[in-house]
Amino acid sequence: MAAEDDYDPEAVPSGTGCVECLASGGWWFHLRRCARCGHVGCCDSSPSQHASQHAADAGHPVICSFEPGEDWFWNYVTEKYAYGPALAPPGHHPLDQSVPGPAGRVPPDWDEHLH
Repeated sequence: MAAEDDYDPEAVPSGTGCVECLASGGWWFHLRRCARCGHVGCCDSSPSQHASQHAADAGHPVICSFEPGEDWFWNYVTEKYAYGPALAPPGHHPLDQSVPGPAGRVPPDWDEHLH
């Protein structure tokens, strides 16, 4: 079960894409947002799995989807879906942002690189 301090409803997302992928020239499949600090990282299906890496490194176990139309939370410690409060907007990446993304960095055989 998640603890109350695993969430900060006022923390805004760190950006519109995976922080580490953007810095390194990488790409992502789907995005996840840390429910505690707002860090946006790539999902575990993505080549680099930065969201779960952030959870482990920062000790922030709960994430939520940062995809349009999705409002679920996940707890990496319990490996179960979690419940959480409404978080500060925006609740997803821009609608015109490509998935996978970012545009121009995704290889043609991207689906062969997923976990």
